Amino acid sequence: MSGIYIHIPFCKQACHYCDFHFSTRMIKKEVMVHALCKELELRKKEFKDELVATIYFGGGTPSVLETEEINRLIKAVYDNYSVAVSPEITLEANPDDLSEEKLVSLSKSSINRLSIGIQSFFEEDLKLMNRAHNAKEAEDCIALASRYFDNISIDLIYGMPNMTNERWKENIAKALTFKIPHISSYALTVEPNTALASFVKKGLVKPVEDEIAQEHFNILNETLSNAGYSCYEISNFGKPGYFSKNNSAYWQQKKYLGIGPSAHSFDGTSRGWNINNNPKYLKAIEQGELPIEVEVLSTTDKYNEYVMTGLRTIWGVSLSRIAAEYGNNYKDYLMLQADKYIEEHMLYLDGDVLLATKKGKFLADGIAADLFMINL
Repeated sequence: MSGIYIHIPFCKQACHYCDFHFSTRMIKKEVMVHALCKELELRKKEFKDELVATIYFGGGTPSVLETEEINRLIKAVYDNYSVAVSPEITLEANPDDLSEEKLVSLSKSSINRLSIGIQSFFEEDLKLMNRAHNAKEAEDCIALASRYFDNISIDLIYGMPNMTNERWKENIAKALTFKIPHISSYALTVEPNTALASFVKKGLVKPVEDEIAQEHFNILNETLSNAGYSCYEISNFGKPGYFSKNNSAYWQQKKYLGIGPSAHSFDGTSRGWNINNNPKYLKAIEQGELPIEVEVLSTTDKYNEYVMTGLRTIWGVSLSRIAAEYGNNYKDYLMLQADKYIEEHMLYLDGDVLLATKKGKFLADGIAADLFMINL
């Protein structure tokens, strides 16, 4: 089973924290949809032996597309690839795009999962982030979407400047009132070359404190666990039967094809990434060329990636898989490096699977980096 990710590089406005590739000028939207369909056709040989189980519209803001444009892209997938009987087809959406008319039309399409970028239910947080929606739209949107879709996820951001533990608890409590089956939640990161980074540098916004972000994560993990959600990956919490198939496939290192400017692909042995420039992408596709760079992964690269992704999830890192796919020397190195974290109760072994403890989960990325093989 594999997946197709389609990057829609347009947004109504730039969020202050975002460093993803997008444009706020939508005059080329129709041309871009045509190019995305063409790239899907140009790359069909790469997945000729694959069964596509997930289609994911990310961005940017995919909900700026008309439903007819989304349908054209889904048809292009079906026309060029073998697709599973009931694929998970997710659309990332912003609350201000999800009018009742739009939700009705989407519910009649093949889209069967919505991922809604709420981020916060507090007006001051949304203004700080420069989100295009307000707090009322955030609440109204979820209530309305729930009439037409069962499989809904929302995004929430924690670790924000001036966000107290109480405010964070209120955000989570508000989310839980809607009884949605999936929540994705991320710590606010100050990325270089973003408006937020400039505000922090100028002293206009307090820098994010790791200790506060960790407190917020612990509150999130405990609250959602008590509400029946499983933290199947550090940033993803799902009710039984509602784990994102797309997200799970990524963290379990299954193959995926990335379509659109800046989109990444993985075929098990190499990674590729499209150019992150809309005009250059459009020109290349128009000429029948693929504007992609490819890196063939070494055994060490594959080991490091598996450790990084595995430690973030409930599936952990299998020692037998390490030995079988990379060699016993990698397994021995992993356990040598992991020993101190096991002693500090940050990691533990369940049979032959290495997992992060509750204490170590928030720090899993840093721990994984210490388990990386640098030179062999």
